[in-house]
Amino acid sequence: MKTNQIKTHYRRNLPHIQPIGSAFFVTFRLHGSIPNVKLLHLKDEYEQALAALYRDSKSLTNQLIYDERKRQFAKYDALLDHSQSGPIFLQQPEIAKIVAHELHRFDGQLYDLVAYCIMSNHVHILIDTNLQVPEMFNFSSWESLDFEPLDKIMMRIKGASARYCNQQLGRAGKFWQRESYDHFVRDPIEFERIISYILDNPVKAGLVETWDAFPFTYLRGHQL
Repeated sequence: MKTNQIKTHYRRNLPHIQPIGSAFFVTFRLHGSIPNVKLLHLKDEYEQALAALYRDSKSLTNQLIYDERKRQFAKYDALLDHSQSGPIFLQQPEIAKIVAHELHRFDGQLYDLVAYCIMSNHVHILIDTNLQVPEMFNFSSWESLDFEPLDKIMMRIKGASARYCNQQLGRAGKFWQRESYDHFVRDPIEFERIISYILDNPVKAGLVETWDAFPFTYLRGHQL
């Protein structure tokens, strides 16, 4: 896809800001893993928090909005970690292996796969799409660059893994929730913080004592 055809800002239920060549923290979950009533409650909380920021702040900065989004994501992730209902297919090793295979499939081609963690009902990944921008690229020809944007990358990962997982499970129907949570990484400090967040997920959930004891946690360059 040519860069002048790519939407770098769009909104569905969630806002998506996807600059070309960025690193991204993405969370995607199984279909039905969070009850709709709880999602609506989170959405109402977020909108009320933004309204309060508009009311109390002389100028609503991007940083204030970003901080509020981080707080809401933490609540969203906690719902996934402590869910008492919904599917937990990814808890099955053979299903988690399928998802891991699809994540590695495009590593070195569409992105550098930095880290991931496959939990029972959701997946966290950190990928860097700068791989697609040639080192010696002439930016005067930017619009002619062929680039696979994040939304298309996620369609590839989720589409293939859903098909193979459903085959393994002997089921049909929706496997993943259609929309993913994505966040583009602003700076190296945030990059390292996100790596720690991903690796610590099973530890915080009480599944293991150290991140490298969890079978479906990955960190580039680290040999388990």
